[in-house]
Amino acid sequence: VQLVESGGGLVRPGGSLTLSCATSGFIFIRYAMRWYRQLPGQERELVAHITKTTGETKYSDSVKGRFTISRDNVKRTIQLEMNNLKPEDTAVYFCNAYNYPDHFWGQGTQVTVSS
Repeated sequence: VQLVESGGGLVRPGGSLTLSCATSGFIFIRYAMRWYRQLPGQERELVAHITKTTGETKYSDSVKGRFTISRDNVKRTIQLEMNNLKPEDTAVYFCNAYNYPDHFWGQGTQVTVSS
């Protein structure tokens, strides 16, 4: 199983980034997909979720209206479009595949929002 995130980097407040996650080694359409983020010394926070079949999405209150999660079941990828970024969005972002009891994780990609 592999999940590989890309697209992180340094961006100014108010800017945008799009994260991508490429996956392999599991039956992608059977898994809900999620983006988490984590600050040093803190627990991972679930920021966005997309269901496996209907594509229904849910977001944490902190990112609702600014972030958009999407999935491509043919390419086996997910994306997180992040707009109007704020310094408090600075974190390591992780891609996650979930189908109870399985949790598969990527290695994370750093997003830094700073002027």
